[in-house]
Amino acid sequence: MPQAQGVIDPAVLDRLSNLELVARRVVEGVMAGQHRSPHKGSSIEFAQHRQYAPGDELRRLDWRVFARSDRLVVKEYVEETSLSLNLLLDASESMGFASLGWSKLDYARWCAAILAHLVLSQRDTVGLVVFDEDWRAKVPPGNGAPQKLSIFKTLEQTEAKGPTAAGSALAKLAPRLKQRGLTAVFSDFFEDVEVVMDGVKRLLHGGHEPILFQVLDPQELDFDFDHLVRFEGLEATGQRKLDPRELREAYLEEIEAHNRELMRAAAALSVDLVQVRTDQPLDEVIRTYLSHRSARARGGPG
Repeated sequence: MPQAQGVIDPAVLDRLSNLELVARRVVEGVMAGQHRSPHKGSSIEFAQHRQYAPGDELRRLDWRVFARSDRLVVKEYVEETSLSLNLLLDASESMGFASLGWSKLDYARWCAAILAHLVLSQRDTVGLVVFDEDWRAKVPPGNGAPQKLSIFKTLEQTEAKGPTAAGSALAKLAPRLKQRGLTAVFSDFFEDVEVVMDGVKRLLHGGHEPILFQVLDPQELDFDFDHLVRFEGLEATGQRKLDPRELREAYLEEIEAHNRELMRAAAALSVDLVQVRTDQPLDEVIRTYLSHRSARARGGPG
């Protein structure tokens, strides 16, 4: 996918004044035109012929082909399909971690705004839920300019606070999401994998199609502190001064094992898990969404 130099660099996005600018710059930087969902229907753009089957409408038969070859074939067309997207944003306290100029919550907020801008520009439907251990803020599904304004305002006002409990929050949210469709979840998923997947299963059982975006700060993956550091628990009291070099090997082993298990568990449910680092460009979130949108329009798996 084409990528404009500097447009989707997080350092550039961090200098933009609002989410509307961020979303527009990113989408315009990676899209080469409005996306079309190739779903066979009855609009005006021809797609292909296929063999006639009992029950097909006679008006869709191509009589010119029949006159030439004595074969009954039906004309199929491409139509624009209306799809819905639920954005679920983890705004618990652990999402406030930042080793750069922006936090994990800031990065996740950009991702949610980018998808909202993209989907609403296609005249599709978007809803937003902000959560920590439970539902915190909600913008019901809708479309149009007022919907974008409501979503962006809610995202801009969101702060990182409250305990992390993504799995139990998803389990509570699943039956309350009335608009079925693609469901993009932005979280660090720093929780027991089994609990997270129980929440994901609730989404699946509710008829939703989850896409999990694991948002991580580079320090959480690399742990490349090289001097004495005071560690403060993001969601607990107390401080400890430790030499990070003594901890690095054990920490990396633990985080890598957690992420491998998270990926394995998601794959077992046929759910995409996309790990995004807060120092990386944001085009992956658009590419993943478009892949799912296209698959869903064709009636196949995401």
